[in-house]
Formats: sequence, C-alpha cells, structure tokens
Amino acid sequence: MLGGVTLEVWPGEVVAVTGPSGSGKSTLLHLLGGLDTPQGGEVYWAGERCDQLGVQERASRRAGRIGLVFQHHYLLEDLTVLQNLLIPTQLSGRGGTERARELLARVGLLDRAGALPGVLSGGERQRVAVARALAAQPAAVLADEPTGSLDRAGAETVAGLLVSLAREQGAGVLLVTHDDRLAARADRTLHLLDGHLQGGGT
Repeated sequence: MLGGVTLEVWPGEVVAVTGPSGSGKSTLLHLLGGLDTPQGGEVYWAGERCDQLGVQERASRRAGRIGLVFQHHYLLEDLTVLQNLLIPTQLSGRGGTERARELLARVGLLDRAGALPGVLSGGERQRVAVARALAAQPAAVLADEPTGSLDRAGAETVAGLLVSLAREQGAGVLLVTHDDRLAARADRTLHLLDGHLQGGGT
C-alpha cells in the first residue's frame, strides 16, 4: 500500500526507485502507467489527469504516451521481432517501419528483424523489449526490473541502451530496480519503504 506519495518525472530525466520486496515499487509503477487506478490521489500524464479515465481510454492514451518494459519481455511469440515493434506504432499512430528498423539497428538486432522471439537469447529479447517501448516515441518509459532476469553483461547492455535511447528522444524514465548498477545511471534515486518515498520524493 502506498501512502502520501508525490512524484514527478520530467522529460529527459531518469529516476530510479529502489526498495525491498513488498515495499510498493511495482504498485507505484502500475499506478503511474494506468495499469491500475488509485483508491485515492491523482495521476497525470503530461498535465492531463488519467486515473479517472475508463479502461479502454486509459489504454488508448497509454499507447501514445507511455512505453513499458518489464522483467519478462512479453513479446508476442507468433510475430517477428519487427512486427512486435510495430504494435505500439500502429496503436499510437506514430513511428512506423522506418522508426522500428532504426531502433533495432541501435540495439544491435536489425539482422534479427524477421526472426521470431523464440530463437533469441534472453538478452536479445530484452533489447527488443526496450526498442518496442521506445518505438512510438513516448513521453515517458516505465521500467519494472528491466534487467532482473539477465546476467551481468546482458544487464549492462540493456541498461545502457534503455537510458541512452530514452534520453536521446527526451523521454522521462522511471526505473524500478534492485540493481545498484542500474540505479547509478539515474539522475535521481528514490527509496520506497513501507509505501513512502525517501530521497527526493514524498
């Protein structure tokens, strides 16, 4: 349960949220991403209140404004890598094939554009997930333990790509992580304990 949390993430800013298991980190991210709605309080995306919107309207707005990365890649196994990247661009009306291919090149996977996710390594799948989160040029990226299932080398690669690509396009980033190396890449690090933010949030 969260209590009295106030948090702002600005364009181009990377904010890390750390804390023990059960402290509310994933709950915070789900509320900010419109995946859940708060019992009290308000959530805004780029100045527009979103927590009062219906499920479908939140999903529609989220598609064009929020990129999501999770510990599991959640790629659609029967679609190619490129087709997975095109889903958010089609939902939002922004981006497209050229943008998707550019991002695949940036994450070093353009040669895998026609491959199915099942033939990729775990690190490659997570790089695709990062590219997908940025494909529609969202205003913000919310990442829940994006390197949690990777070895150290893979985690460093994914973390570097996520932060650098988001900063390049001016997207705000909120990282929920247990990884100190990932948190060290952030502009600010907040600690969530017993539902309360410490270290720059309230």
